[in-house]
Amino acid sequence: MAGPRMMHGRALPGNRWDLLDGVVADPPSVSVVVSHYEQPAQLARTLAALGAQDHPPDRLEIVVADDGSSAAPTVPEGVVLVRQEDRGFRLAAVRNLGAAHASGDVLVFLDADTAPEPSFVRELARLPALAPDCVAIGRRRHAALSDAPPGADLARAAAGRELPEPAWLAEGYRRSRDLRDADDRSYRFAIGAVVACAREMFAETGGFDESFTRYGGEDWEWAYRAWIRGAVLAHVPTAVAWHDGPDAGARSRPAAERQEETLRLADLVPVPGSRPLGHRPSRADIVVTGPGAATPGQAFVSRDSVLAAVPGAEPAGDGADVRFDRVRIRIDLLRPVRSRGSVVADAVQQVVRSGLGSLTLVDDDGVPPLRVVSCRAEARARRWGRDDLFPHETAHAAELEDVPETVDVEAYLGGWETPGA
Repeated sequence: MAGPRMMHGRALPGNRWDLLDGVVADPPSVSVVVSHYEQPAQLARTLAALGAQDHPPDRLEIVVADDGSSAAPTVPEGVVLVRQEDRGFRLAAVRNLGAAHASGDVLVFLDADTAPEPSFVRELARLPALAPDCVAIGRRRHAALSDAPPGADLARAAAGRELPEPAWLAEGYRRSRDLRDADDRSYRFAIGAVVACAREMFAETGGFDESFTRYGGEDWEWAYRAWIRGAVLAHVPTAVAWHDGPDAGARSRPAAERQEETLRLADLVPVPGSRPLGHRPSRADIVVTGPGAATPGQAFVSRDSVLAAVPGAEPAGDGADVRFDRVRIRIDLLRPVRSRGSVVADAVQQVVRSGLGSLTLVDDDGVPPLRVVSCRAEARARRWGRDDLFPHETAHAAELEDVPETVDVEAYLGGWETPGA
C-alpha cells in the first residue's frame, strides 16, 4: 500500500460522519468561493451575508469568481476578485478558478444568488475541518428576495416569501438520514451552490469537470468522483443559505437542455441507475484484472466468463478508448478460474450492499481464486495508510472452477466443452 497522503484530522470508517456529532474543532481557515455572472444586486446581498458570518473574520477568505460579466463586479475591500473571459456558461471552470486562488484549508462553494445565514460557514466547514474526507452539503432554501436589501436579516427577510424546496431532495435526505446511509447514487443529493470540502479532497478529485458548459450536472459528476475517491458525504441541515428564486426544477427549463444533462451524466457516471442500459459508456464502472500467471487461453476464458456474468464489467487495460477514472469495483482474478452461475455477480452485490472494502472468495482448501474490491475503500486506505476503515470478508468460492492449461477455447465459445474440463 502506498504511503498516506492525508494525515491531519480524523479517518472515518465507511460513511460514519455521525461519529463527529458534538465534536468542535478550532476554527479552520476557510475560503468561500462565490461564483458570479451579471448578478450585482444578488452578489451584494451574498457578500453582506458573508460579512456577517460568526466564523472568525481572520480565518475567513472570500473569493468572487466572475464568469465573464460585461463589467467587473464591485466587491468590498479584502475580497479577492478573479475573472475569466465570457465564453458562455462555464460554472465548472469559474469554480475551479476561484479554488485555484483560494488559500483556506476548507473550501466552501456558493453562488452569487445564494446568501448564507450567519452560522452557515461555521456549520458547513466543521466536518471537513475535523475529517478531510468529508464533503459537506448545506441546506439551500428558496425565497423571493429581490427587494431584500444587502445586510438584511435573511431569515426575517425570507419570512412570508418562502418558495418550495424540492420535495425529492428533502425526501432523499430524510430517507438517508442526512446521508448517513449514503450509497453509490447519493451524488444526486450534492448541491454545488452549498458544498464544502477540504482543500486536499478537492485537489485529489481534480476539481469540477470543465467540459460542462450548460446549466446542471457538474456538481453531481464531481460528487460522484469524490465518492469513488473515498469521500464521506454528509448533509448539514443547520448550514442554511437562501437562494433568490425558485429551484431550477420549478422553473421553465428547456426539455432539450435537461436531456443533454442526462445524456452527459449517463456517459460520465457509469453506476447503475445512471449509466446506459445497453450502450457502452466511455468510463468503466467495474473492471476485471488478471489472472497473472496464465496461458493466453486460460486468461481469455477466465476474464470472459467473469465479464459475461457481471453486467457493466470491462477488462482492465483493454483498449485505449476506455477510461477507468470512475471505477467503482475491481474484480481481481488471482488464478485462472471460470465463473459459472451468479457467484461473482453476487459477490459484487454483497460488496456494494454491505459497504465492504473487499470480499475474497476462497476454495475448499482456503486458497483465494478471486477477490472483489471496492475502489472507494481502497482510495481511503491509500490516503490514510490503513485498511481497517471498511470491513473485509471472505466467502466460499462456489461455482468457480479452475481453468486447465489445455483449455479448449473453441469448445468454450461453442458451448460443447466437457464440464470441469
